[in-house]
Amino acid sequence: MAKDSRLILDPLTDNNPITIQVLGICSALAITAELEASIVMSISVLFVMGVGNVVISLMRNIIPSKIRIIAQLIVVATLVIIVDLVLKAFAYELSKTLSVFVGLIITNCIIMGRFEAFALGNGPWRSFLDGIGNALGYGIILVIVGFFRELLGSGTLLGIPVLGDPIEKTGLYAYGYENNGFMLLSPMALIVVGIIIWVQRTRNKALIED
Repeated sequence: MAKDSRLILDPLTDNNPITIQVLGICSALAITAELEASIVMSISVLFVMGVGNVVISLMRNIIPSKIRIIAQLIVVATLVIIVDLVLKAFAYELSKTLSVFVGLIITNCIIMGRFEAFALGNGPWRSFLDGIGNALGYGIILVIVGFFRELLGSGTLLGIPVLGDPIEKTGLYAYGYENNGFMLLSPMALIVVGIIIWVQRTRNKALIED
């Protein structure tokens, strides 16, 4: 039981796929300007990884080794198509915001890496936990980055103003929050991720490389 719990907990802390393994950086860069998009992408990857790991685990003894990568791509592509269709049916405007980035889940190194490194060699239950754990580790970073980028970049969270109304200038005085558009630029995602990595390594000296 303890070993199973580590499959969930490790990716959340000392083996995070983004901050430790440095995987999945592209989506952290691309879609975290809005918290809502970050949350939806996280949930999408959670579904794809959880279900995908189980499917690959169930098929692991019948997939010829020479075509295992193709089989993995077919599985993840099918799941991504399901996610894309659900978004278009129930959250069309958000699906347009995410646009091509949902499709790029297919090439997410975290997903293919867990298929190859874990699901092919373990049973369905442990593979499911591994997929959920790594997806949560990935998602929590996206949500943190999206939170600070939208809050400081637009003064909103989930589109709701939380730092006052847009600024109004009257003579020498200014009221409200003046949007910091710099936070919405893609490089700021890397800077925020870098700060998270710094905090993580400060808390756990064992993660600091010699």
